[in-house]
Parts: sequence; structure tokens; C-alpha cells
Amino acid sequence: MLLTDAQLEEFDREGYLFLPSCFSKEEMALLASEAEGIYAEDRKEVWRESSGAPRTAFAAHTYNEAYRRLGAHPRLIEPVSQLLDDDLYMHQFKINAKAAFDGDVWQWHQDFGTWHRDDGMPEPRAMNIAVFLDEVMPINGALMFIPKSHKAGVLEAGHDLSTTSYPLWTLDKAEVTKLADEGGIVAPTGPAGSVIMFHGNLVHASPPNITPYPRKIVYLTLCALSLIHI
Repeated sequence: MLLTDAQLEEFDREGYLFLPSCFSKEEMALLASEAEGIYAEDRKEVWRESSGAPRTAFAAHTYNEAYRRLGAHPRLIEPVSQLLDDDLYMHQFKINAKAAFDGDVWQWHQDFGTWHRDDGMPEPRAMNIAVFLDEVMPINGALMFIPKSHKAGVLEAGHDLSTTSYPLWTLDKAEVTKLADEGGIVAPTGPAGSVIMFHGNLVHASPPNITPYPRKIVYLTLCALSLIHI
């Protein structure tokens, strides 16, 4: 699946691209069921909220066949390879949960800031491509972006070790306010099977989920292969 010139221009301008219904309901129902099975396991890859609800499951493509296939799917790999103009490797793979009633916040952050500080990634030639396993609604913890914020480069961040069970390099409230005043805030919503790809420097967050409706999203962090040789 290749992107059109208009889509490439939109991604460069806004920092993200939303592609509704890229996968079928049947495909997503299978993957959602597999995710619940993974969350139920006592695995080191599964991180949990303080309540015990699942927060994220890392590296599922290495131990689950359905997710191995998703991680290599051309509908995900081809457009990212096109945007980065390079072959790709998988830097990270995770299934993030917003459990019904108990899904916690993800604070405002940039992904590349974390990849750079924690993993030593030298340049922001990587991005996330996200696949909705459930319907994402305005009420169940939708992912929020500040459009155009990727143009600001890598921002100063503090290492938040206490807000949630997951440590994160988070942004100052004043900086987030400034960026939001300039670019606004959007929260793409849509059915299971929808896809978002977004720049590694795009500022984003998600609120808690206190509804009865779970919200699971798979994230493939795909990186330009040429970075290995830097």
C-alpha cells in the first residue's frame, strides 16, 4: 500500500496521517482476542497499571503468530518505508491497552525523545504506525495529537517516574500549551482496523479510560535501516 502525493504532503505538514478501516473487522476481532490472551498471561513483557489492569504488552510479534504476521504486513511496512525512503527494522512492538474503567493516562510526550534518551537512537528516522484493535471513540481514551508539533524538533523533557506504572519522558505544561495554541489538538477516532502513522517528534498523549469500552492499539515502531550504520 503506497501513499499518494497528497497524503505525503499531509504527513509532512501535519506530522500524522489517519487511514480509516485499513483492516477488516474479522482481522481485528482475531487480533483483539489474541491480545486478551497475551494480557492474561504472566509474562515479563506485559506491564500493568497499579490496579493490575494491563497497560502494554511488548514484543508480541516474537511469541504470537498473529502478531508476527501483522508486524510484517505490507499495508503497514510499505507506507512507512515510502515516507522514510529506506528499508526498515522493527525497533519496538507493543499492544497498548486502555482497559475498561481502569485504563490510565499517557502523559504528553514525544516518542523520539524516549528512543533517543533511553535507547540511543541517533536521529528521528523512525515512526510509529498504530492499528486500532477496538473502536476508538472520543470517550474511551483516544490518542491526542498536536498537529505540526513535529516541526519543533526534540523538546526538553523530564523523566516522570511516578504518575503511572510506566516511566516516561514527559513535556512541560507551558510547552504543551504553547504548541496547542499554535496547532490545536486532534483526536482521530474510528472503527477497529483503522491506522495512524505519526512522526517520532509529534507531541501526543491520551487520557484515562473510565468507560465500559476497552481501547486497544498496536504500535509498530519502524526505523530506517540506514541508522544502524551511523
